[in-house]
Amino acid sequence: MTTMTQTSARFREFKMPDVGEGLTEAEILKWFVQPGDTVTDGQVVCEVETAKAAVELPIPFDGVVHELRFAEGTTVDVGEVIITVDVAPGSEDAPAPAAAAPAQEPVEAAPAEEPKGRTPVLVGYGVAESSTKRRPRKGAAPEAAAVAAAVQAELNGHGSAAPVADAPPVGRPLAKPPVRKLAKDLGIDLATVVPTGKDGIITREDVHAAAAPAAPAAAPEVAEPVAVSVPVTPATVGSARETRIPVKGVRKAIAQAMVGSAFTAPHVTEFVTVDVTRTMKLVAELKEDKEMAGVRVNPLLIIAKALLVAIKRNPEVNAAWDEANQEIVQKHYVNLGIAAATPRGLIVPNIKDAHDKTLPQLAAALGELVATARDGKTSPSAMAGGTVTITNVGVFGVDTGTPILNPGESAILAVGAIKLQPWVHKGKVKPRQVTTLALSFDHRLVDGELGSKVLADVAAILEQPKRLITWA
Repeated sequence: MTTMTQTSARFREFKMPDVGEGLTEAEILKWFVQPGDTVTDGQVVCEVETAKAAVELPIPFDGVVHELRFAEGTTVDVGEVIITVDVAPGSEDAPAPAAAAPAQEPVEAAPAEEPKGRTPVLVGYGVAESSTKRRPRKGAAPEAAAVAAAVQAELNGHGSAAPVADAPPVGRPLAKPPVRKLAKDLGIDLATVVPTGKDGIITREDVHAAAAPAAPAAAPEVAEPVAVSVPVTPATVGSARETRIPVKGVRKAIAQAMVGSAFTAPHVTEFVTVDVTRTMKLVAELKEDKEMAGVRVNPLLIIAKALLVAIKRNPEVNAAWDEANQEIVQKHYVNLGIAAATPRGLIVPNIKDAHDKTLPQLAAALGELVATARDGKTSPSAMAGGTVTITNVGVFGVDTGTPILNPGESAILAVGAIKLQPWVHKGKVKPRQVTTLALSFDHRLVDGELGSKVLADVAAILEQPKRLITWA
């Protein structure tokens, strides 16, 4: 008991935090430290991807990394210990042999815990919460390696019953959290599953094979060769004719949000084609303006300002639907979302209080938002609280589309490609810069008349940009 107390005081655990708003899990993308590295308070130790964005996690204390509990690519629940740190390196108050010895004797001492010698075999998989009691670098390591080698030797043999019988002394079966959940859902005891993964890790295929009715028992000799070929499957899923990509992180959140939005909010989409030649001239003039020096000026800036002015003229469009209380919540501020395509998928960060910003301030905010999104550094808070969104599909050469509302928002404006087209101008057909706008809105909040007014106002401003002054 004394050893456990000393050890727990010496080693500190860092748990997966809730880096977003109520998120329940995150995937470890990359470790920046390894066991034995010295870390300081505030140092970034890993990068994780939540359902909203990639986030770097700093450690909140000093010490030496003792153990990484999960490998890169593992999805970890919020609250799970991901790293342990020796905060008193060099201290001999808690001798390693005393902590490691009990695991080799009575199994009852730690029925669901990791044996002390397991770390050298594979760090970070299935490690139980008492792992801070061990330092398996001296006497325990050779014994653990021997046990692991013996188990692997038996797995390579022809008897399927021997590995199962000898596995319990080694400790809890090696498996990633998603595989453990799959086994639980299928009612499979992992202790009875023959692992085929690298270093004796149980894979999803192993669990499915164990769940198959009577196949292993009927032909044990044939089951072994089949199991050996399973590890190749994940790398060549679906053969050369198809590829299967796990849906997780940002992509999973996008799918859930879009389905929820499409089947919750009754969408209405209206379109208008508009001559934006004067807007393009204004963009060219602003690029030469000294007050706009250092910021990026493009058509999206004028379109964003036009939408903000249209919302000011029609404030009822800036609202949200409260399903629980059956209320319409009108917002007296505009957090303007900008849909951004990134390597991790579509994200929608927003400019807080965009309605209060001048044109140079709005330009600076847009530039910062786009740069942060491209670098994959957008924080979850930057994507929360949006009220209205703009999606610029024109950058892909697309004329327009029917955008789906960002969940919780009332409207989204899609901007198509700006192209030189024949247009009737002052009674004559002339080449003009033309684009098509599409406004989708939640029909519970926004009636057709209101939505039409907002879209018409945006179009009118882009046709005659001087209205930014007279209407603002």
